[in-house]
Amino acid sequence: MELWKLPTGDSVSRYEKSIVVNFTGPRKVLSTSLFNGGYHEDYTYVFNHDSKTGPGETMCTSLEDYLQHLHDVTLRLGFEPDKGSGIGTAAYMENVAIIEKSYKELTVTAIVTGGIDVNGGRVGDEASYYRPLLKTETTTDDDIRFKTGRKTESPKNPADPLGTINIILYIDGDLAEPLLARALVTCTEAKTAALQELQAGSHYSLGIATGSGTDQTIVVANSEAPYYYDGAGKHSKLGELIGKAVKKAVKLALYKQTHLGPKQQHNLFKRLQRFGLSLDYLFESYMSEYEADGHEKYEVLNTFEKYARSDETVVMSAMWSHLVDEWLWGLLTDEELNLGLVQVGLVPVEASGTYLAESIGHFEPAGISDVHQFGVDAVIRNLENHIINEVRIMLGDSTK
Repeated sequence: MELWKLPTGDSVSRYEKSIVVNFTGPRKVLSTSLFNGGYHEDYTYVFNHDSKTGPGETMCTSLEDYLQHLHDVTLRLGFEPDKGSGIGTAAYMENVAIIEKSYKELTVTAIVTGGIDVNGGRVGDEASYYRPLLKTETTTDDDIRFKTGRKTESPKNPADPLGTINIILYIDGDLAEPLLARALVTCTEAKTAALQELQAGSHYSLGIATGSGTDQTIVVANSEAPYYYDGAGKHSKLGELIGKAVKKAVKLALYKQTHLGPKQQHNLFKRLQRFGLSLDYLFESYMSEYEADGHEKYEVLNTFEKYARSDETVVMSAMWSHLVDEWLWGLLTDEELNLGLVQVGLVPVEASGTYLAESIGHFEPAGISDVHQFGVDAVIRNLENHIINEVRIMLGDSTK
């Protein structure tokens, strides 16, 4: 089924669990995929594939299995396996977002699928593996791609989708090889900006996500275009179009896949999930301390949910998270953090010892100490106590 007709006449089509871009002429392709990735000028297609297994199918348990799976997909689609590059995901292809931006004769199209709810991470988060392959005189790139025997990590719950943002960036203009690489950088910046604007949290640290651990991108340029473009960074019009198209497409794809957007994020527990705050956790904390107050569990839960969605609470959580982020980044002192907490209605965090501020340990910014008087756990507990106190007030209980 054809979804989109590109300015070159190339089509974007969905075939069952794949989104395919068929080329009608020579194109330059830069792909991050291990399946025929790298730079190529002789490809006839690129594709994005939903690699979730169906009933009776065996899940890929190694990189080799996964690449063989993509190889088999190309055969089922009727393509020559060595004439294109493909990327895999667990997102549904019907949730694809296609956004096109143009200026004069230049057109940029972003074709995106995405999910960030399970695998979102911030660059620099602690890694989960280190598996180097010892080189020999006969080692080739294909050994890296096919012979490592690396096992893929299964989701904690088989029903959980793996989070991946896959982008096919199509540029109806000709670019030299280095500028395709620069377009890839701009595209990645745009993806990260979209996640920042959504306040999507990392699942591996306290930070805002910059992507998932499995994101992939394919950049395509039109070799037949009448114009070369000499820049793809933020100062160039091409860079601007890439940024606008990719940001909008990433946001739309995430909304279509998991409903991530302003409405979903208008909730304290969504905003502050990255800090370990959840409805279940705070409910259990409340019940362990105040069950004797005599309220029914459903009443307490409903009150927590009502509090979390109120305008005042969402605004407070937005200010709190940014204050704590800047404190963790070394841009605010302990005293300045406490000043900010008071201004948003919380009590100051009490000093409890000496804690190394690892985030600023690599330089010496003027006026910022490399140690804190309290740890981040104390800052989070301070907010937890405030939330429970506010819920008790809503329930009509004394907090004295």
